[in-house]
Amino acid sequence: MPTLLLRFIGPMQSWGTTSRFDQRDTGKEPSKSGVVGLLAAAMGIDRENWDDLEPLTQLSMGVRHDRPGVPKRDYQTAQHIISADRSKIHDTAVTTRDYLADAAFLVGLAGEDRTFLEQIHAALHDPVWPLALGRKSYVPSESIWMENAVQDVPLREALARFPRIATLRKWEELPEKLLVSFESEDGSGVLKMDQPLSSFAERRFGARFVHSEWIPFPQGVTHVSA
Repeated sequence: MPTLLLRFIGPMQSWGTTSRFDQRDTGKEPSKSGVVGLLAAAMGIDRENWDDLEPLTQLSMGVRHDRPGVPKRDYQTAQHIISADRSKIHDTAVTTRDYLADAAFLVGLAGEDRTFLEQIHAALHDPVWPLALGRKSYVPSESIWMENAVQDVPLREALARFPRIATLRKWEELPEKLLVSFESEDGSGVLKMDQPLSSFAERRFGARFVHSEWIPFPQGVTHVSA
């Protein structure tokens, strides 16, 4: 089963699955709904178009944590003005925004149809709409598209052997292992409610199970940052 690899690197990323009202959470890795939404933006799939979105949701996803990132929290304030002369103003609302700072993830998507994965790969190189890492303002610092990203190997093997994508800081030491997560086929692992079941206009999400493991640090060139 072929695999498509994506590079998610940016100063800020957020992958919320349980956000409600004034609190916007983030998971520790890209969510399935977030990745599917990013691919839909690249391919120009409208938020009401389920027919074209559904094949993306059927891909099996894995994530490798090349740099886990640092959990951070920001907040915003807003006032609701309800009169033209500003005489009636509601109390200031404070909303929190959780995000991951300086994270780098290698995301893999596996499916039976290599041609379909190549179509996605081409769309990422020339996206119809701007791409973001979970929120519109969180733009990637490096291209999500990579050369030779469609691999004719299973998902686990593709994630295990691809060179580390995160630039090594001078003060960092190379880890011996990297954390990876995969969708479970037997219902074991952690329950996540981020499997799209409808168009993004309807916003219905179902359950999927994800298990994590450690893999040896991949071989290959690792660039060093000043």
